[in-house]
Amino acid sequence: MRLVVIGVNHKTAPVALRERLALVGDDVNIALKQLERFTDGSVIVSTCNRTEIYALVPQLSLAPESGAHLAEPQAATIASNNAVAVQTASAAISAHILKIKTWLADFKQLSLDEIDPYLYVHRDTHALTHWLRVAAGLDSMILGEPQILGQIKRSVHLAQDQKALSNQLGWIVDQVFAAAKRVRNETQVGAQAVSLSYAAAKLVTQIFDDLPSRTLLVVAAGEMNRLVATHIAGLGVGRVIICNRNPERAEALAAELRRPDRIIEVRALQELPQVLSEADIVSSCSGSMDVLIDKTMTLRALKSRRYQPMLMIDLAVPRDIDSTISRIDDVYLYSVDDLQHVIAGNIEQRRQAAVDAELLVSQLVVEMDRRFQVRQVGKDIQQYRARTHDQVDKLLHESIAKLQQDNASPEDILIELSRRLTQTLTHAPSKLMRKAAREGDNELLDFVVSGLQEAHRGR
Repeated sequence: MRLVVIGVNHKTAPVALRERLALVGDDVNIALKQLERFTDGSVIVSTCNRTEIYALVPQLSLAPESGAHLAEPQAATIASNNAVAVQTASAAISAHILKIKTWLADFKQLSLDEIDPYLYVHRDTHALTHWLRVAAGLDSMILGEPQILGQIKRSVHLAQDQKALSNQLGWIVDQVFAAAKRVRNETQVGAQAVSLSYAAAKLVTQIFDDLPSRTLLVVAAGEMNRLVATHIAGLGVGRVIICNRNPERAEALAAELRRPDRIIEVRALQELPQVLSEADIVSSCSGSMDVLIDKTMTLRALKSRRYQPMLMIDLAVPRDIDSTISRIDDVYLYSVDDLQHVIAGNIEQRRQAAVDAELLVSQLVVEMDRRFQVRQVGKDIQQYRARTHDQVDKLLHESIAKLQQDNASPEDILIELSRRLTQTLTHAPSKLMRKAAREGDNELLDFVVSGLQEAHRGR
């Protein structure tokens, strides 16, 4: 297949090296252009956890087999040369891999000795398996996470924009995307939330279904709450209120969440008692040593809301929300410990589902490889027919030239042409049968013989 992948990830390299090897922004476009010198197409996937180059290495140019009319000892020499050619092709692929490694080190102004111990290399079906595992989330730090597939798709679009995606590499990409979709649809590897922000978003969908009409209240604009707010707002919440002590940080989060179809409001933290009644969903993670939302404040808010249900998510340690609120009807309160228990169970479910996913990946790679071989054999058949046509055409022209001679015997020339055509057309299968017999490959021998017999019977 000539597909190779060269890269580092969170399992092979420390974060400091991953940062230095990252290819982002204009670096990707420049890199794709430079890789054209020694690849037949490439895709660069670079995230916080991995930097990988997927590439097709150039096909080794081998002279077509000649001498179809040669005697058996000479034909045997050709067969031996073909075996050497296979080894040469493998060595050529290794040489191209070294070129890509060296290029990566030079491009990032590092020495090859510095990065080589951390680089992994996969070839052919092993590279295909790796790519599918990555796309399906089986090679991620968080097992089954879905973002990587979108990141790969963006990387493919960049390669298309730079005309770095060859037809064959594009075909492989299509197979990987289709297979990754099957893994996610046919197994449970990505079904359960395994991060606090995803678990919080999952709770929202379990309690509310009319999200465009709902209001999210974000209490404190720290990193954890930013992640939760991003995921919950991404579900389609129509209004977000941000209460924070630092107005600059609140405005930064507001800018990040702002959409044309979403209302964003920034309020001072002191206004929390007044805005609480407007919130259907509350996410709090302040780092304060005092309770910010107490029972009295919540009861007052519920009365103002006419006891419409509220979901409260308290990610703070110490807690921001009075734990006794969990006893109030119409309030669903989840602490960080509650979410951690949910996540722990979900992680175990994902691990069990990963066994099914890995088995499916193996099956899909076999199917993809088979489709590739069928696709490739069509080209091989075309090349074989073209070479055979050239040989026959050459013999025919030689015979026509002889017929134009004054002393030519048409009968002798036609007999000679028939003999040479027969030898030309039967040479390849005859050599294959002799090789199978010498090596004791009875299965191959029977297959070739029965195939030729069926062909002669016109089947």
